[in-house]
Amino acid sequence: MSSGRVSRHARIRMIAAMATVCALSAAPLTPQAVAADAPPYSETYRPQFHFTPEKNWMNDPNGLVYYEGEYHLFYQYNPNGNSWGDMSWGHAVSEDLVHWEELPLALSHDDNEMVFSGSAVVDRDNTTGFGTKENPAMVAVYTSLAKDTGIQSQALAYSTDRGRTWTKYQGNPVLDIGSREFRDPKVQWYAPTQSWLMTVSLSTEHKVRFYSSKNLKDWSLESEFGPAGATGGVWECPDLFPLAVDGDKKKIKWVLVVNINPGGIAGGSAAQYFVGDFDGKKFTADDKGTYTPPTGTVVQDFEGAGAGAGTDFGTWTTTGTAFGTAPATGTLPGQQTVSGFLGNGLANSFHSGDGSTGTLTSPEFTVDSPYLNFKVGGGRHPHQSGDVLEQGPPPEGTVLADFEGGGYGDWTTTGDAFGTAPASGTLPNQQQVSGFLGNGLVNSYLNGDATTGTLTSPEFTLDRKHINFLVGGGNHPAGSDNPTAIELVVDGTVVRSATGKDAEALDWASWDVGDLAGKRARIRIVDGNTGGWGHLNVDHIMLSDTKARLSQETSVNLIVDGQVVRSATGADSETLDWASFDLRPYAGKKARIQLVDMNKAGWGHILADQFTEADTAAKSVVQRADWADYGKDYYAAVSWEDAPDGKRYMVGWMSNWDYSGAVPTSPWRGAQSVPREMGLRTVDGRIRLTSKPVGGIEALRQKPPATAAGVTVENTTKPLIGPAAEGKALDIEATFSLKDADRFGLKVRTGAGGEETVIGYDTTTQELYVDRTDSGADDFNSTFPGVQTAPLKAKNGKVTLRILVDWSSVEVFGGDGEAVITDQIFPDPASQGVEVFAENGTAKLDKATVWHLDSAHN
Repeated sequence: MSSGRVSRHARIRMIAAMATVCALSAAPLTPQAVAADAPPYSETYRPQFHFTPEKNWMNDPNGLVYYEGEYHLFYQYNPNGNSWGDMSWGHAVSEDLVHWEELPLALSHDDNEMVFSGSAVVDRDNTTGFGTKENPAMVAVYTSLAKDTGIQSQALAYSTDRGRTWTKYQGNPVLDIGSREFRDPKVQWYAPTQSWLMTVSLSTEHKVRFYSSKNLKDWSLESEFGPAGATGGVWECPDLFPLAVDGDKKKIKWVLVVNINPGGIAGGSAAQYFVGDFDGKKFTADDKGTYTPPTGTVVQDFEGAGAGAGTDFGTWTTTGTAFGTAPATGTLPGQQTVSGFLGNGLANSFHSGDGSTGTLTSPEFTVDSPYLNFKVGGGRHPHQSGDVLEQGPPPEGTVLADFEGGGYGDWTTTGDAFGTAPASGTLPNQQQVSGFLGNGLVNSYLNGDATTGTLTSPEFTLDRKHINFLVGGGNHPAGSDNPTAIELVVDGTVVRSATGKDAEALDWASWDVGDLAGKRARIRIVDGNTGGWGHLNVDHIMLSDTKARLSQETSVNLIVDGQVVRSATGADSETLDWASFDLRPYAGKKARIQLVDMNKAGWGHILADQFTEADTAAKSVVQRADWADYGKDYYAAVSWEDAPDGKRYMVGWMSNWDYSGAVPTSPWRGAQSVPREMGLRTVDGRIRLTSKPVGGIEALRQKPPATAAGVTVENTTKPLIGPAAEGKALDIEATFSLKDADRFGLKVRTGAGGEETVIGYDTTTQELYVDRTDSGADDFNSTFPGVQTAPLKAKNGKVTLRILVDWSSVEVFGGDGEAVITDQIFPDPASQGVEVFAENGTAKLDKATVWHLDSAHN
């Protein structure tokens, strides 16, 4: 499943699955929050032609199979709430992959197991004995998560009434290797051997295993694939299927889809794929050759004048102790093996372990090259604007609680997690607690993670712009089933919350409460979790007009005019990989390179080497990998079995584990992408996976469409057609001719307050892009705003786009479907404009056709 969000670190229990969502939710109540009483499927951000459950949490698509005229969509579902938990299989059916009927829960969690991701097949030959040849059983093959041990094994359930009711097999599990990271079986009938084939993930090992069976009950291991391609996160939800290349049924290739989280092309979750051959037992990926980075002028290689690493950093300057006094010669004491650096020396901030911090800064230089390429590794802790690098004194303000006294004063407690007084630091059997001020703090590790309770402040008036506080401990957000969170409560409602980061170190967090001025409020510290990291550390809660936030980054930054303008991190790996900064916007300016390690928790260090000025950008392993979608919101992508006419349709969960638990939707959370018809096509001499929206979408088009033709745009943005093209649910086809503009394209959902989602083409990089920086509500997670790009070459001087706009998403298909970007957006409902633009030159819009789409709920 993208399933359990099971951590790579044994100390973090599976129940901490929501740790990948935002640790700090400072969003004010959104329009969605007050629209929850709207009629079903009409709420503010409710998709109109993407599947969503009527209520509650949904993630991965599961069990995709076609049978007796129906496409079955099962999906990871929480029947009991709007956050991840109690994983079960929801169920919906469709005749056209567009209009869906939600059915009752199919496979439910119980006292012993959660039902994670998997697949479904029709057992036409009754190999299982669950049905008959006249009435074959539909068999679900799912990952069972044992609640008592955390073991993930493969299990069966079956239905003999077209998937309406289900029985779990009494002989479960049917495949158990004793692993906590073994999940998401995709099963299909492999005709050449007259046997069942299972493709399943060894998630943390970055491997896919292939098993065979004659009866779905007894499985034999055939082979493994991996590690390969992008490996910066767990591998999940694999899929394997054949496709004809360029429509030639005599030339068949196999596609292995491996979803990855984190470490995707746009950050966080994504769907990677490999093209190759499958012989019934083993998958062999096509050889893509070795990578040679661009040549250029090396400006820092940390080699020094001699044969080994330099005896000091030369003209580069350090602060703190993390980088030592000279380049490292490789792996430092206590560190996993470091690889991927060039020569004998590199910058390595693991001196004295992850607990040390510091910076390493280059002398000032003039930017006179298009790109700065370098190798980077270590922790994935990105730079965030507004962070301060050193923990100085708190901002001025009113201290609500510093927990220095002998008790909690007029704060009230429930349960037994907080005891009768603040802690003086680290508690028995706890890892070292650091970062608190003075001699006392709130620490709910009293008697271990098993204790629970609350600690609530007296009521106070919000008379400053910010509430600042220090927080550490577990990452179990407010609203999840078992939170460890500090909450701001106004009028009985939680309006702000924050968690730790699964680390004992306390760091500054801040809530903007300017919109709540004058209201009465309480602070509530909640420990409702008895699993791993089931506790919270809190200190120095204060009202202030100044925001406090301490940097947690492990990054390589480019600084121009005192501002960080480019930044890169490692991928939680000791292997260095290529990265690149685009310097072109800063030509002629003075700049510095700064390596920053301000993180004391896991992977709290940075590695860097071989800074090279070059004319072209180096590409990382992630950039060189192949992606089914380059957006932020396409994950757990799997395909339907047994679709008519040999078609291969695929669908993905339209979200990202970076923020999936924080998106501002209610009473549901989670949507599926538009199902897509998949193909293989030769692009620039290489076979690429392509996709296009399922044909049923066109049946939603209202007639007549709005059209425009022969529109020349020069250095401006203007309405595409006018009111006739405006809307919240649109299907747009557009063809542009390249002229001399650097960038051109369309803007959708434009409106109040400068809201816009930009869908463009960059001629200088030959990339399609979606910019949702100003797309609407985006302050629920720092990784949500931004720009996603996909490589796309113009064809005969033209760029063709197909854009699907829904109430809370855009899906952009570039060219013939070889470049796709899927992004959620949360604009104001009044933002419905569509505009055409060109930057730094002229572009020609040859033709645009805009259809309004009917709701698939009607």
